[in-house]
Parts: sequence; structure tokens; C-alpha cells
Amino acid sequence: MTGLVSKKCAAELGRRFLEEKKTLVFTNGCFDVLHVGHIRYLKEAASLGDALMIGLNSDVSVRKLKGEGRPVNSQDERAEMLLALRWVDYVVIFDDETPEDLIEAVAPAYLVKGGDWATESIVGAQSVLTRGGKVLSLPFIPGKSTTGIIEKIRGGGGEPS
Repeated sequence: MTGLVSKKCAAELGRRFLEEKKTLVFTNGCFDVLHVGHIRYLKEAASLGDALMIGLNSDVSVRKLKGEGRPVNSQDERAEMLLALRWVDYVVIFDDETPEDLIEAVAPAYLVKGGDWATESIVGAQSVLTRGGKVLSLPFIPGKSTTGIIEKIRGGGGEPS
């Protein structure tokens, strides 16, 4: 089974992967405007294990983090786009400002974030490390960010062409 899953189902998948000695990779984010930085990052994350699960910030959560006017794309549209990528196996939408409770429930073998995150500041890292998992900060693609793209579209400069 792959696709959009509930938090309860995500936790069950995490347990199943542990029992079957398979490697579940987890990452999270808003993924509001999908760009090449996201694509490269998610592809690399998926290469670390047997399946990639994404904790996707809900629309409510994105607004809390990014402010009014965000997200640009709804949570259902963002989930659909992510699941269209062949290396993304599961997406679970969460309402909290951080995915800490979700990461605790899923107990992934790998927790990854983009290189703009120092490993020690990645939410959920302690939980994963305590269980013997690994926490990685994957290379960041300079000049590629959703905020930069949105600024460029709005005529405020943003990322170079």
C-alpha cells in the first residue's frame, strides 16, 4: 500500500517496517511550490531506504509557519504532487507546527532534512537517535527555495533566472 495515509496508519507502517527489518526514511515540510531543490532532495532521501514517507504540513500549519497568503497550493494538491514522484511512497498530513509527535509515532530508521538544517536542530532528531536511527542533513541546492520563487513571481527579485 502506498499513498496518502493517516497518522495512525503511518505509525502502523513504521512498526511494520521495523518488524520486517526494512528501512523507512522520513522527511517533512510544507512543499508549497515544488521545485528542483525539492526533487533532488527527495530523490536522495529515498535512496537511503526501502520507502520514503513525507510528513506534510497541513494548510493550517503552513499558515502558522509562513503567514497569510500561504500555502499557495492546498494540502491535497501538494500531497498529490508529491505522490506523483516515483520515489515518494507515503504522505501523511499533520496539523501541528512541528512533526515531533508524528516522528515519535512513526519511528523511522532515517530522519532527513535539507542542508539548510543543522542536524542538531532537526525536530525529532533525539527520538530517532535514541532508537538507534540516523539523522541526516542532505545537501542544499543554493538559490532554490519556495520563498524565493514566490518573491520572484511577485516581482520582488527572488531567485535568478
